[in-house]
Amino acid sequence: MADDAGMNDDDSAADAPLELAMTELEQRERYFLLTSVVVPRPIAWVSTLDADGVRNLAPYSYFNACSATPPIVHFTSTTSRDSLANIRATGEFVVNVVSEDLAPAMRVSSAALYSGEDEFEVAGLQTVPSRTVAPPRVAGAKVALECRLRQELEMGEGTMVFGDVLHIHVERSVWRDGRVDPTLLRPVGRLSAPYFATVSEVYSLDLPEDVKQRASDYTIRGGPSGPTGST
Repeated sequence: MADDAGMNDDDSAADAPLELAMTELEQRERYFLLTSVVVPRPIAWVSTLDADGVRNLAPYSYFNACSATPPIVHFTSTTSRDSLANIRATGEFVVNVVSEDLAPAMRVSSAALYSGEDEFEVAGLQTVPSRTVAPPRVAGAKVALECRLRQELEMGEGTMVFGDVLHIHVERSVWRDGRVDPTLLRPVGRLSAPYFATVSEVYSLDLPEDVKQRASDYTIRGGPSGPTGST
């Protein structure tokens, strides 16, 4: 991106903040700008099967959870990759969480191989049968979410795929105090271009007591404790 791309004339002073008009940037410039500021992005490493049982594996960094009750996750595909076609054909997929030790294999699986080529084989990965869906999970993935297609939503240049989470596989090595410990999981997030980050340092930020007393709602609602919530 040119240093002055999308800038107004009165914003050209060397020490002035950049004011970037997105409509004035080229598509590639917009992509690299947006993906360099929305960071780190969790990665959905999606395994699927086509109607004939041919397996596919691809990572997507437009990914997140959007509901806990019912449990729903979504990822966005911005290209015509096999994952989307397979999910449309079968209604099922698995989101494998990428830990630091699996990052090199994940990167290999991101290559645009010919349709029908086996990313598991190319990346040197083994599979493990899932419990509730036909697509396998990645052997070695410490967390995997088995999903059933709920809905597709066209949004800009992408297709958002929403899935109901039917079952979650968790390795005991990352389980602590009733939940997954990110310092044990060491998940990998996407930055910009070829750069990634690993969650290795975690800290807690609690509300000051005076703010807690003034807050009208300091509970997590909709969880196991019911609609009244829990702290």
